[in-house]
Amino acid sequence: MNQRLLHTPEGVRDIYNGECERKLRLQKDLHDVLKSYGCQDIETPTFEFFDVFGSDVGTIPSRELYKFFDREGNTLVLRPDITPSIARAVSKYFDGKEDVLRLCYEGKTFINHSSYQGRLKENTHIGAEMIGADNAQADAEIIAMVVDCLKKAGLEEFQISIGQVEYFKSIIKDMDIPEETEGELKDFISNRNLFGVESLLSGMEIEERQKKALLSLPSLYGSVEILDRAHALACNEGADRAVVRLKEIHRILEYYGVTRYVSFDFSMLSRYNYYTGIFFRGYTFGTGDAVVKGGRYDNLLAHFGKDAPSIGFVVVADELLAALSRQNIMQEPGEPPVEIRYTPSEQEAAIKQAQALRAEGKAAVLKLEERV
Repeated sequence: MNQRLLHTPEGVRDIYNGECERKLRLQKDLHDVLKSYGCQDIETPTFEFFDVFGSDVGTIPSRELYKFFDREGNTLVLRPDITPSIARAVSKYFDGKEDVLRLCYEGKTFINHSSYQGRLKENTHIGAEMIGADNAQADAEIIAMVVDCLKKAGLEEFQISIGQVEYFKSIIKDMDIPEETEGELKDFISNRNLFGVESLLSGMEIEERQKKALLSLPSLYGSVEILDRAHALACNEGADRAVVRLKEIHRILEYYGVTRYVSFDFSMLSRYNYYTGIFFRGYTFGTGDAVVKGGRYDNLLAHFGKDAPSIGFVVVADELLAALSRQNIMQEPGEPPVEIRYTPSEQEAAIKQAQALRAEGKAAVLKLEERV
């Protein structure tokens, strides 16, 4: 007889007992924060057509998607990210009459990471999207929402690191470099590998101002003071606008009282063409990965037929829960259920007592006692 498989596949796990309780409580707390900013709930399918997450959308590489086929032979994928699904839904169902659309969601995502990475392949995402607003106020509101979420979760020490992809794009705008070389340059800058950047630029014919700006990117990170340095290095109008936008965002964040949690990082870049302006990551102790990811994606809705500026973020609940645990930050436990013991002759009274408690919003557990 073949032995039954009782374990989970690699990259997924069971969550039970106290941990499951904590996770559900965390999800509720985060959802409450998003609702307090006026977000409406939205739910999209767990799997979609492949094109929703194709390479031209610029999210997850195809090799890391869980792909399968429906009865008609269409290629479907388990969603690796919920934002493209929301962009598709908004393009289809919302008529554009709304001034600014604020949406929030919660769901599972699936990415087939390489086994050596040791990361979960199934994660719970809780996030928000603001659609129809292209201004510093919207950017600041989203970041303030992120800070409120992490504080609500119980974190006291964390950092929201803000990057600006338009700054980099503006610097290389007039440079004639292959896409592969651009990807290498992004990787070197993101890894703060100054030697790699120098080696790559040494064989290129570029203006001295561009070269100076690119060589400065690996070290261009820190508090708000770094924005003045970035402004001085801006070699064209596009880069200049990018820094001005960041300064305006910081000014508004001062009104929210959250600037102590914010830093700026011009070395933070991505190989994928997802973000179009600011993007950010939230980090804390106890986990190597970001607990929050987000940014502006003004071109995404156009991919689905509706052009609208957008910005959003996602909290990776599993990473956040792990960080809270390692920092010994425990949420207040809920009230334990009231235990009602009864004998067979007391059954009716016990059930009525339990139902009355449940009607009051309390938990009750019935326990039959066989008395001699």
